[in-house]
Amino acid sequence: MKEKLLQYIWQYLYFNISDLRTCSGESLQIIYPGIINNNQGPDFINARIKVGGTLWAGNIEIHINASDWNLHKHSEDDHYSNVILHVVWENDLKDQLPFPTLELCGRVSRVMLVKYEQLMQSPSFIPCEKNIVRVEDIVMLGLKQRLIIERFEARSKAIMLMLQKAKGHWGEVFWWKLARNFGIIQNADSFERIAQSIPINLIRRSRFNCQQLEALLFGQASLLDLDYKDEYAQVLQREYKHLARKYSLVRPQVPIYFLRMRPATFPTIRLAQLAAVINSNTYLFSQLWENGNLSTVLKMFDVTASEYWNDHYLLDAKAKFSVKRVGDSMTKNILLNTVLPIMFAYGHLNGLISLKETIIDWMMQLPPESNNITKGFKKCGLDIISAFDSQSLLELNQEYCNKRRCLECSIGSKIMKV
Repeated sequence: MKEKLLQYIWQYLYFNISDLRTCSGESLQIIYPGIINNNQGPDFINARIKVGGTLWAGNIEIHINASDWNLHKHSEDDHYSNVILHVVWENDLKDQLPFPTLELCGRVSRVMLVKYEQLMQSPSFIPCEKNIVRVEDIVMLGLKQRLIIERFEARSKAIMLMLQKAKGHWGEVFWWKLARNFGIIQNADSFERIAQSIPINLIRRSRFNCQQLEALLFGQASLLDLDYKDEYAQVLQREYKHLARKYSLVRPQVPIYFLRMRPATFPTIRLAQLAAVINSNTYLFSQLWENGNLSTVLKMFDVTASEYWNDHYLLDAKAKFSVKRVGDSMTKNILLNTVLPIMFAYGHLNGLISLKETIIDWMMQLPPESNNITKGFKKCGLDIISAFDSQSLLELNQEYCNKRRCLECSIGSKIMKV
């Protein structure tokens, strides 16, 4: 028996059982079960119950055994000073605590306990693998919407921290996030630090000159330090020296990784493509919702690196001709990991509900990701037809299935119903 199950049962009692009595024999009515407390202190806060004829308002503490209260020394902790009910599986205390105790042993269906154990012990891809396809479409849609909001809320926290660092400048935050996205997994941290080392005002000042943008990016990435014979590389070196001296640029000491990467994803190509995106768009950040159209936003990132890179993957090393376009896959990645999270955070902070609605609409228009997780859900019988589906299921797998948070999931709750 685990305390998570007891938390679930406490909420279950509120919706399903009205005739309850405390261990001392008094009638107990759950007016409101409270809110799960994820911080230090009781398991549920702001609950309301009626014991006998008296209405109580306060917090609920959950334990396997009543004696755990003393074991954990809660009486000495001010966080537990407003506990109004102790919910336990077994009441093994002889001495009465200064508030009522509700014992659950014998009050809960054995079938529920068996179902819970099956979910927790399931070796399948997800605990509810055999049942998930039976969940009604309306339940699944509601769950997906909730998961998308949770996914973007989590990302918004990181964006808000970046906003503080940028002193409230949203354009600066977008520039940092965009650069990070172009760094993909291997160079994400390094690209973000490079972006942070180049003020957004300097980027805007140079936006009409792609060669100057490349010089800034390659120079701050320490990719212009070699003795190049290539004329274009030498031009970038001269340009960077001038800009670095003029604007007193401080170069971050960051690693740039090439190992085990396809040439098309080399950091040199990604930096050149990033420069092309800036060069092709006047004000990236404000353009996002001024257009209000997904196809228009997608075109913002439908660019190719400058002509030099048509036959280069590295400076000073000629290669077979290949146009270095930002592909559809990369564009979708930018939308999902940079554009939409920024839009959500901005809309949330400024109370723009319409932006959140736009995000859902755009995600339903974008094609889904294809990976081992989405393939696993397809094998379970689920239809995945858009990024809205795939992103919500990725969140479900990462934050609920893998962590066995079945009781906090509407699918798990549906299965647990007796």
